[in-house]
Amino acid sequence: MTHKTVPNVVELDAIAWRILECLQHNARLSFAELGRKVGLSTPAVAERVHRLEEAGVITGYHAALDLAKLGLPIRVLVRLTIPGGDVQVSRAVTAIKELPEISRCHRITGDESFVIEANVVSIRHLEALIDKLSALGATSTSTVLSSPVERRELHAGQLEAFGRHN
Repeated sequence: MTHKTVPNVVELDAIAWRILECLQHNARLSFAELGRKVGLSTPAVAERVHRLEEAGVITGYHAALDLAKLGLPIRVLVRLTIPGGDVQVSRAVTAIKELPEISRCHRITGDESFVIEANVVSIRHLEALIDKLSALGATSTSTVLSSPVERRELHAGQLEAFGRHN
């Protein structure tokens, strides 16, 4: 792994990319299994993974949950527009972090301030969430019908396809 002149960009060799591809596909692989897949010894692959974690390339390991099976069948996207400046935005961020229904929140460009992803039990629950968010600013809500691309793995060759040249 070497750092290029572009800030915060970590350049990876083919083995590092293969490790990332394997872990994206199955983060529960043992170091021994991962080492077999990428052609390294268990200690060598453990060291490589540790370096990827230290560099901030790997930021965590997560279990994907089916929220509908856990009683949260409705996923919504709420666009929130905060009037005013940084103080109001900061206050909104603090309030948003306190709402357990919210699974993701993105600060965005454009007319709206945030796009929020939330999961709710019912329409009544959604109404209560919208009421809480409306106290912060103007809202617009969409219900997610399906997610054809739920999570996409990143592979080595994609960076060039995205127009990033080394």
